[in-house]
Amino acid sequence: MVKPKPDQKLRLEQLRSIVLDLMQDMDIWNETNTEILTKINLGVLRINATQRHGVTRWKKGSDISNLEPSDVEEINIHPLLLDDKWSAYAAFVLHHEYIHALGFREHDKQFRFLEKSWPGSKAVKHGSEFTEFLRLKNAKWIWTCQNCNKEFPRKKPSKGRYKCRDCDTILKDRKI
Repeated sequence: MVKPKPDQKLRLEQLRSIVLDLMQDMDIWNETNTEILTKINLGVLRINATQRHGVTRWKKGSDISNLEPSDVEEINIHPLLLDDKWSAYAAFVLHHEYIHALGFREHDKQFRFLEKSWPGSKAVKHGSEFTEFLRLKNAKWIWTCQNCNKEFPRKKPSKGRYKCRDCDTILKDRKI
C-alpha cells in the first residue's frame, strides 16, 4: 500500500464528500446507512498501476459471506484519477468501490444494477480511455499492426507472439 501525500489526502476527502453527497440523493441508497462509509480510510494505488483504477482492501479474517463496511481496511484509488481531468470518472470509481464496501463483493447482476444507478453515466465511458492513458504513459514498446496500423502500447516487447485483434496479422515491436 502506498501512503497518500497531503495534497492527495485532501483530494480524496473532497472526492469522498462529492460521492457521498450524491449517494445520499440517490433513491437506490435511501435504505442504506452511507454515513458509515465516511469511516473507511482512503488511499492511493501505485503510480505505475495500469489495470486497476480502484480497489477495496478487506481486513484479514473478514467473513466473505457477510461483509460490512467495518470489514474494509482501505479503499485505494489510482493517484492520476485525482487530477481534475479525470474527476467525473474518479467519482464513479469511488462509487464502485463503495458498493463493494457495502458488502457487494462480486461483480454480479445486482452489483451492476447498483453501479448503473450512478447519475454520471458519461463518466463510466471514461474507464477504457483512462486505461489507454495509463498504458501509454507506462509503455516502453508499441506493438503495431503493419496491415491496419493499429497500435498497442505495452511495457514489454511482443517478440512476434501476438496478433492484431482485428486482422490477425503478427504485431511488430517498436521501442519508444
